[in-house]
Amino acid sequence: MEKKASSSSMGMGMGMGMGMGMIWCFLVYIAISTTTCSAAPKSSFDDNFSIMWSENHFKTSEDGQIWDLSLDNDTGCGFKTKQKYRFGWFSMKLKLVGGDSAGVVTAYYMCTEDGAGPTRDELDFEFLGNRSGEPYLIQTNIYKNGTGNREMRHQLWFDPTLDYHTYSILWNSHQIIFFVDRVPVRVFKNADYENDFFPNQKPMYLFSSIWNADDWATRGGLEKTDWKKAPFVSSYKDFTVDACQWKDPYPDCVSTTTEHWWDQYDAWHLTKDQKLDFAWVERNLVIYDYCKDTKRFPKLPEECSLSPWD
Repeated sequence: MEKKASSSSMGMGMGMGMGMGMIWCFLVYIAISTTTCSAAPKSSFDDNFSIMWSENHFKTSEDGQIWDLSLDNDTGCGFKTKQKYRFGWFSMKLKLVGGDSAGVVTAYYMCTEDGAGPTRDELDFEFLGNRSGEPYLIQTNIYKNGTGNREMRHQLWFDPTLDYHTYSILWNSHQIIFFVDRVPVRVFKNADYENDFFPNQKPMYLFSSIWNADDWATRGGLEKTDWKKAPFVSSYKDFTVDACQWKDPYPDCVSTTTEHWWDQYDAWHLTKDQKLDFAWVERNLVIYDYCKDTKRFPKLPEECSLSPWD
C-alpha cells in the first residue's frame, strides 16, 4: 500500500519534503486487493498494451517491467491498452524527460478512440517540457463529445525527472479525480442532471505518448525543441487498473452499481484528509484554471458552478 504525507507537512514548504507529516491512506483503496471484480493487469506490457506507432522508438528493460518511449526529430511513440473501460481506477508510474525538454509533451490520458475524433470523450494528463531548471508543469483537460477547453495547469512539488511518481485517475458517475502520488490535484464533479460536460457514457482506452508540441507547450510556443538534445525519453512502470472492462456487444458497464469500491459512496467525494491536501494544492500549485478565466469565458461554463468539496 502506497503512503504519502498529508498537507499538514506539505504546507510547511516544499524544502522540508513530504515525509514529516501524518501518514494516511485512502481507505477504499484497500478494496483494490480484495475486490472480486478487479481487472488486475498482468505483468507483461504485451498483455495490457499495444504500440500505436513507431515501434522502433519503444523499448523495455531486460525484465520487461520498465517501458521507455522516445522522441527525436523524426517521430515520437505511443501505446494504448488493448481493453476499453468504463469507470474505475487507473494508475501508472512515470519518470519524465530530464534536462532541456522544451517543446516536448508526454501525454498520459484516456480516450474513447485512437484519433482526435469530433465526438470523443477524453481525460488528459499532459506533462509540458521546460528549459533546464524551470518548473515542470502538468496540464489536465476533460472532453465530452469532442468539446474540451477545460484546461488546468499545476506546478509539481518535486522534480518528476529524477524518479518515478504515480499518476492516477479515479472515474465514476459522480466525479473524476486526477491524483499525483495519491494527492488529488483536480476534482471534476458531475451534476445531478443530464449534461454536456461530464463524460460518463462511453468506454475509454488508456494511452500514453511522447510527441513534439513546440508550437504551444513551452511558454506558449516561444521555446522551441532543441533537437541536439534528442532523443527525449519518458519511462513507465507499474500499470494498475481496477475498472469495469467493456465487452461488446453486451457490456457489463451499461449501468452503475455499488458492487465496486470505486463506485461506492466513499469514492463519490473527497475524504477529510484528501480535502486538506486538495486545499494545499489549490493554494500553492495552481497556475491556470479555466473556471477563473473570465476573459476567455465572460460567461463561465456551467460545470464551474459545481463545488469540488461536495
